[in-house]
Amino acid sequence: METQTLYQQAVTLLQELITIPSFSKEEDKTAAVIENFLKAQGVTTHRHLNNVWSVGKDYNPSLPTLLLNSHHDTVKPNPGYTRNPFEPSIEEGKLFGLGSNDAGGPLVSLIAAFLHFEKGRTGNLTFGGQGVNLVLAATAEEEISGHNGIECIWNKLPKIDFAIVGEPTLMKMAVAEKGLMVLDCVAKGKAGHSAREEGVNALYLAMDDIEWFRNYRFDKISEVLGPVKMSVTVIHAGQAHNQVPAECYFTVDVRATEKYSLEEILETIKANV
Repeated sequence: METQTLYQQAVTLLQELITIPSFSKEEDKTAAVIENFLKAQGVTTHRHLNNVWSVGKDYNPSLPTLLLNSHHDTVKPNPGYTRNPFEPSIEEGKLFGLGSNDAGGPLVSLIAAFLHFEKGRTGNLTFGGQGVNLVLAATAEEEISGHNGIECIWNKLPKIDFAIVGEPTLMKMAVAEKGLMVLDCVAKGKAGHSAREEGVNALYLAMDDIEWFRNYRFDKISEVLGPVKMSVTVIHAGQAHNQVPAECYFTVDVRATEKYSLEEILETIKANV
């Protein structure tokens, strides 16, 4: 397809996606738009829940497969949003609207690239002199690391050898990404009245563990991604000023590198917390 035609189609598709709220777990309408757009281009599509994907028409199982993937869910607009988040507008060559950057722009760009090779190519896509299959996937629940996103269709896709993942990176190529593990933790104490010497304060117990998360450093550091990073990001305990809290809940965001598996990191945490 002509580059200008693909460009205009991508912009029009992105504008339509912006007009439709697609918060995580509520992406059914944008999934339908993407699915119908691809079908209108003569592309065979597959859909599971709010995930839409397509396998290149010249797929050959003996060749390596490149996945083009990005997501169509968004976070909710923050209170400081100064525009109508669902009204796409172009100003000075920039398209504004919720999800236009993360990750509608990357998604429609990958769709355009897929269509280029599907409908107008003059030869097979190659990498290092070898033919390559293409798979396109527009997936859901990325913003919440949900189970009903790419995780739930991974085994439905052909074997993937490498991927281009569309995310806003200030137009700089990112060649690696840290893994994610989220821990929901609870410190258990014993309820009591704050005026008396009774109970075991779960907040104080949690503080010791939180201090460990704050100070612990994993020995092996990735040359590309740096160290494993652990951050306590949520905490909740207590119901009244005069009650010793029996439980304290806190959440830990763990960003892993290739130097440790998630299982290894978890074992280290269990041994210390």
